[in-house]
Amino acid sequence: MKAKNIGYWITTGLVAAAFAFGGAMDLSGSAEVLAGMAHLGYPAYFATVIGVWKVLAAVALLAPGLPRLKEWAYAGIVFDLTGAAISHLAVGDGMGKAAAPIILCVLAAASWALRPSTRILGSLPLGASQPDTLAGARATAS
Repeated sequence: MKAKNIGYWITTGLVAAAFAFGGAMDLSGSAEVLAGMAHLGYPAYFATVIGVWKVLAAVALLAPGLPRLKEWAYAGIVFDLTGAAISHLAVGDGMGKAAAPIILCVLAAASWALRPSTRILGSLPLGASQPDTLAGARATAS
């Protein structure tokens, strides 16, 4: 269990750091970022939009609780990274440029798979019991 927890925090920390840094870079509006967006065929404002979402995803992954928000963050991360890989391949950049987003996507999948039960949507806190919805339905039907 301890190894799983360590694996979770390592993969989550790497993904959150990559997204926080990448989002901050996108939000900086630097010439390098704008040139990269233009190379991929995206308008300059897309860097701002994706930058905000990247920073918010990093915060959501690290924040305690909020399992539904974490699920959305993981989904957004996968959409972003697969889109980045496909975008690089579509403009002829080759696997060299597509490798980084694919590797980060694998790390995000590992983070998702290793997350503790307290960070899983629909899980209950330790020691809590599942409500008996069938008993409640029977009581109201009587």
